Amino acid sequence: MAGISNRPLSQSSSSTSSTSCNSRSSVPPPTFSTCIFSDVAGDITVVVDGESFLLHKFPLVARCGKMRKIMRDLKDSSSSIELRDFPGGPLTFELAMKFCYGINLEITPSNVVDLRCAAGYLEMTEDYKEDNLISQTESYLDKTAFRNLKKSVQVLTSCERQELSEKFKIPDRCVEAIAMNACREQLVSNLSEELKGRDCLAWWIEQLSALGIDYYTRVVSVMARTGVRSESIVASLMHYSQESLKGVIVDRNCQGQREIVEAIVTLLPCEERGSIIPLSFLLGMLKIGITLGIEISYRLELERRIGQQLESVSLDDLLIPSVGREESMYDVDTVHRILACFLERVDEEDEESGCDSDSTGHYHGSLLKVGRIMDAYLAEIAPDPYLSLQKFTAIIERLPDYARMVDDGIYRAIDVYLKAHPLMTEEERKSLCKFIDCNKLSQDASNHMAQNDRLPVQMVVRVLYSEQMRLKKALSGDSDEGVLDLSSGVLNRAVSPRDNYASLRRENRELKLEIARMRVRVSELEKEQTLMKEGMMERSGNNGGTFLTSLSKGIGKIGIFGGENRQKVNRKSRSVSERKTSRKR
Repeated sequence: MAGISNRPLSQSSSSTSSTSCNSRSSVPPPTFSTCIFSDVAGDITVVVDGESFLLHKFPLVARCGKMRKIMRDLKDSSSSIELRDFPGGPLTFELAMKFCYGINLEITPSNVVDLRCAAGYLEMTEDYKEDNLISQTESYLDKTAFRNLKKSVQVLTSCERQELSEKFKIPDRCVEAIAMNACREQLVSNLSEELKGRDCLAWWIEQLSALGIDYYTRVVSVMARTGVRSESIVASLMHYSQESLKGVIVDRNCQGQREIVEAIVTLLPCEERGSIIPLSFLLGMLKIGITLGIEISYRLELERRIGQQLESVSLDDLLIPSVGREESMYDVDTVHRILACFLERVDEEDEESGCDSDSTGHYHGSLLKVGRIMDAYLAEIAPDPYLSLQKFTAIIERLPDYARMVDDGIYRAIDVYLKAHPLMTEEERKSLCKFIDCNKLSQDASNHMAQNDRLPVQMVVRVLYSEQMRLKKALSGDSDEGVLDLSSGVLNRAVSPRDNYASLRRENRELKLEIARMRVRVSELEKEQTLMKEGMMERSGNNGGTFLTSLSKGIGKIGIFGGENRQKVNRKSRSVSERKTSRKR
């Protein structure tokens, strides 16, 4: 490639620099050297990354301390030097040489980092010339780039390809500038009536997505420390992960993808109360992280955050496929840990709320939702032939008894599991069925269970006995724990010791009043029957026995209780009298 004295500006850096030379559009632009020293031949050749530049010693030594030292040590017979590992390569070196020759140079956010590093490499300090290139680039950074958020992001993007920038602390200053500008704009948006309710920081979210994960992590960390809203940080994290992992085939052996997921998990803002992180985002990161094999600490953090919102998940969200050497279809262990995190949250909130009935009712409502979700999840994974009994029962045992108002869901899941695993022993069936509370089954579930030949015989006996006792208690009014809604076949029980039992007590009172009315009616009928008997005996005397007996039978049929027993006694007395008549004959 030709040296700089033979290369037109339009081919080298027309987009990033401008010259003081004037030329017509029809005439080719003048070359670099002819603008200043058109009549002086070059006396030194500088090779940068294999590209040669024919230059003059005087402009170089006037501004570059490094070139002055090289020239001083250079042998007289030699007119060529080589600069290895020059920052920015030949293009940046050309810009620096133009500055040495006095040609006007346009500094932009895209080239300022390379120029600053090149100036530092060449030692273009104020000791050799006032207003040298180091001073020019530093002035641009402080007065222009760092005062504008967009330009600061562009400068930081340039630092990624220039390792020497760390030596001059350009990335650190850039990161601080981005955070301070973001806070400033956030403050302006809060004070402005026109912008209130709008996210004025949304535009920089896309800008930050161009950064590598290392610089992005540094920016977000400083933003969180300087007071940028957590909502804006979460929006940036979501956008960055979407752009970084979009259209990328998830590869377990890809270290870069793993580092992105782990860094985003680390940057998630803390949540004391309420969630600002969408559940779908957390679940998506967890599934990708499991596939990539991220460190267990990051998985546990995602599981903990999902557990804080478990009542909002859907069944499909929990169906996480197994990876690695797992034989089962779904990752049951992960769901079990998420459930444990949710229950820990409930316990902590219970302790903090104390006797606040409104708070406990809200927490218990969430627990009931999770109970229904877990029952549906168990029914969904139960057909898996490789699902072990231990993992299946672990989730059942983890939920407390008061997390289910009715046990229809858990009975369905257990029945599906028994059907999919016909080789289970009798002891295993018994150990699994012990989790079903027969007193919390609906009428339909109890009927199905009584005819289910997959269940142990003892379980069928239990449900039949439970149905009998439940009906007996409901009719006698002796039950203080729960009543049976005969119209719907659903058992209405106190769902938790923490509830106020108001609804249960009201239903009990209504049922007891109804039973009391029935008893009063039966008592009245019995009194009427007694009076009728006495009246008939007075009228008919001894000769009216036959008529009185028949009348008593008819009235006995009216009674709700004891009518059947009286019929049996009458039949027995009739058979005795017939036997006596036959003996006399």
